[in-house]
Amino acid sequence: MSGNPYSGLPDHQFWRRSVAGTERFRFDPVVSTRFAIGREDRVATAGSCFAQHIARRLANAGFRYYVTEAGEALPPAERESRQFGVFSARYGNLYTARQLLQLFQECFEGRQVAEPAWQREDGRWVDALRPQVEPDGFASPAEVQAAREEHLAATRTLFETCDVFVFTLGLTEAWASRVDGTIYPVAPGVVAGTHDPARHAFVNLGVHEVLADMQAFLAGLKSVNPQVRVVLTVSPVPLIATYESDRSALVATTYSKSVLRVVAEMLFREHAWVDYFPSFEIINGNYNNGAYFEADFRSIRPMGVDHVMRCFLRHYTDVGATPGAAPVLAVVPVDLDVVCDEEAIDQVRGQ
Repeated sequence: MSGNPYSGLPDHQFWRRSVAGTERFRFDPVVSTRFAIGREDRVATAGSCFAQHIARRLANAGFRYYVTEAGEALPPAERESRQFGVFSARYGNLYTARQLLQLFQECFEGRQVAEPAWQREDGRWVDALRPQVEPDGFASPAEVQAAREEHLAATRTLFETCDVFVFTLGLTEAWASRVDGTIYPVAPGVVAGTHDPARHAFVNLGVHEVLADMQAFLAGLKSVNPQVRVVLTVSPVPLIATYESDRSALVATTYSKSVLRVVAEMLFREHAWVDYFPSFEIINGNYNNGAYFEADFRSIRPMGVDHVMRCFLRHYTDVGATPGAAPVLAVVPVDLDVVCDEEAIDQVRGQ
């Protein structure tokens, strides 16, 4: 009898065999998945900027990327500029778990937003919860509200009828209303509106807060859509800036992503219908020597996206490479025009 409990364990449980001893482009940290995604499954996406890659690749691979706000009657250029099809509904970037929860509460629980519209410098108005989906803005707060009601109706349909919901957790830092706790995708004053310390507060959500928000959302989603399955990912993209005065952007990024990764793991262990896909590990793993980042050490290079989606398609769908064969380096071309509200933070300051 061997006294070593590690004797006979498979290769994927050893760093030397599965990481150090594997060529970079062959590296695949997915051991198993809890379910498969069929070609007829309605797959919806939401979350940070990185979630858009999953949506595009699934659609281009012949799967049913589910969109309830598609703008079919609009010219292609207008659809793109107004973010039809960027996500499954036109909610823009949902960086935090609380944004996702509050959107669900608006859809099904009648949640009201105390400050729903912000005015731009040109006099036009925007939806404070998705400030960049309408490049031309709105003429009045009433128009903002009418458009939001249409959006919420489409999002309700999405939650009720999708088969698979893919959510990419992006940030823990956010700006909130002091009046009703509403979380905004960007700080007031970055795209529109005015930052007022009496009305707006910076928050940095911790593990317990993010976990509670996600648990509440998942319970609500399951109540309106009993058959739904969920895939959680964590965005590998670092914070563009932190508002924590005593932290560097790098330290703040490590904290934020650690919180989100822990929460994703806890939810995976709690719910049999929730899976975790390691896009964060594929991009950030030290096995690739930083090869998947652009020169700014933040933007993800196309070959990094290729690697992530190669693993996703191999394990969740029937598009994967033949077992034992060298995987192809790209499944479909990458569209680099990713919509990211967070980018406005740097643009507004010209840094």
